[in-house]
Amino acid sequence: MSLSRSVVPGIATAVLTASVARAGGTERGSVIFIHPDGASAATWAAARALHVGPDADLNWDLLPSIALYRGHMADSLTATSNGGATTHAFGVKVASDAYGRTAGGEDGRDILGPDGYSASVALQAIRAGIAVGIVQTGAAPEPGTGCFLVSTTQRGNYDEITGGLIESGADVILCGGERFFLPEGAMGVYGPGARKDDRNLFKEAQHAGYHVVRTRVELTSVPAGTKRLLGVFSHDATFYDQSEEELAAAGLPLYEPDAPSVAEMTIAALRVLSAGDRQFMLVVEEEGTDNFGNHNNASGVFEAVRRADEAIGVARSFVADHPRTLVMTCADSDAGGMRMLGIALDPGQALPEKLPERTDNGSPVDGVAGTGSAPFLAAPDRSGRRLPFGVVWAGFDDVSGGVVVRGDGLNSHLICGSFDNTRVAELMRQTLFASGE
Repeated sequence: MSLSRSVVPGIATAVLTASVARAGGTERGSVIFIHPDGASAATWAAARALHVGPDADLNWDLLPSIALYRGHMADSLTATSNGGATTHAFGVKVASDAYGRTAGGEDGRDILGPDGYSASVALQAIRAGIAVGIVQTGAAPEPGTGCFLVSTTQRGNYDEITGGLIESGADVILCGGERFFLPEGAMGVYGPGARKDDRNLFKEAQHAGYHVVRTRVELTSVPAGTKRLLGVFSHDATFYDQSEEELAAAGLPLYEPDAPSVAEMTIAALRVLSAGDRQFMLVVEEEGTDNFGNHNNASGVFEAVRRADEAIGVARSFVADHPRTLVMTCADSDAGGMRMLGIALDPGQALPEKLPERTDNGSPVDGVAGTGSAPFLAAPDRSGRRLPFGVVWAGFDDVSGGVVVRGDGLNSHLICGSFDNTRVAELMRQTLFASGE
């Protein structure tokens, strides 16, 4: 993590000034930011149909505030996971290869505030004595949470990023990626370590006062009064991000069955962070929505969205009991361009045994077991009908368009209209630091 004090001219100062200027009408409180990576409105529409039916509501649907998201970067109209996360963390347009800086490599510069320290809203909160936590279903270095706490020259600096998380001062870190916490060859709970620097981050975390847990059972048994919590629940990610066909051939599930879900990790994080009615900031990422989409695994995306929606339900329940909390959720792009293709059947016509492998323009079509398999069946609509559909993919990459921001609770009235990706950090700052006067 860089400690350089050379401020990027005009950028961070302008962001902070804009936050203060817009702070009229905001109140100070806590923040829960949930990032279902790669999930657009189209992703949520397909998941709604499958899980609850087209006429019912997910927790996501029940968030009252909504805005259209603008996610372009400094050098691209489509965000990368690391560039988008950096913008969410700092409120600054950055290059696509950035990880907590203006750009990757030697071209990048630190994004610092007027005080000469990092302008990341999470690190600003830590310096202000506000409790901060991250929850990640991927491995620890994933940028959706990592960029809030660590700045580095390359996204692939996994050892540096994971070490920086422990050094950041965050109160709660829950994630996968055990291999990045242990020296190369050292055996952990889930497999061998891969660090090249001989550091054992579990020992370092314990020395720094973290209560360390490694399993779901240990997570649910965290002692009351725990101030700092580190939990690592898998060798790499808590899911297996491959296509349906590859997972079937390898006999692998979508998610590690013994790893806690994103909702379970969110519950544990909130218990620690909010103890004693502390003000806090929690960043939650369900990474499976993105990685399964990038592998065109529709069943994996649907399971990941279901889990993300459970976490949103946890946040909604928390806000109901703690109204001085902002809940905000959005992605930064659309993974794979997933779209639902409804199948109209004539009266009495049988459901097709399998879908065509491609549409007329060549787009691949997924069913329940991947390409060329049986269609999905939506949950019953208001008339009790279960309508069939397939999933069509635009490609393997992230694409733009269709992302929305939703929110509930404190200051969520500011989530409206057109919402630039820089506003994510801005609204978090307004909520964490506004005087309320």
